[in-house]
Amino acid sequence: MENYVERTLVLIKPDAVRRGITSKILSMFEEVGFKIIAMKMTQASRELAERHYPNTVEWIEGMGNKTLKLYQEYKKDPMKELGTDSPREIGEKVKGWNIDYLVSGPIVACILEGVHAIDVVRKMCGNTMPRYAEPGTIRGSFSSTSAIVANANRRAVKNLIHASSNETEAEHEIACWFLPNEVTSYSITDEVELF
Repeated sequence: MENYVERTLVLIKPDAVRRGITSKILSMFEEVGFKIIAMKMTQASRELAERHYPNTVEWIEGMGNKTLKLYQEYKKDPMKELGTDSPREIGEKVKGWNIDYLVSGPIVACILEGVHAIDVVRKMCGNTMPRYAEPGTIRGSFSSTSAIVANANRRAVKNLIHASSNETEAEHEIACWFLPNEVTSYSITDEVELF
């Protein structure tokens, strides 16, 4: 079992904290057997928010291309709405809005540990765009906003939660948000039954 146990970072974002659904979200993870091995409420600095996001050209252009795809789907003109149709320029705008969003209020940051934690937690969160998230997922249960609405208002998609998407990202993000001495280790009673 040890080979399948992973750690992942989860951020309960300012919109979820303000709505008072933090405990509902955390209980969903605990109910399926994940351990919370580190947790804190914090107000992210701009520098921390900037370090959290990948700053690679691929990541920035990827966000821009996702946005352009949505504009095409909704038959919207990115030049008219955003002043550009460059994936990189759009990605930079979205990145800036995401940073503004993370620093806009308190965040609950936690590290979850468990079998296949990275994939399962992402699945539980639902599609990054709440409008597409399946019912029963966190985003599908508590939000329905879209990137089109967010872009029109020049802000990030308020999608309640962040979860690391892969092992490399999890390692980077955990190191950004937690010091090694803030992480605990313990056993839960369900480990014998679940795994």
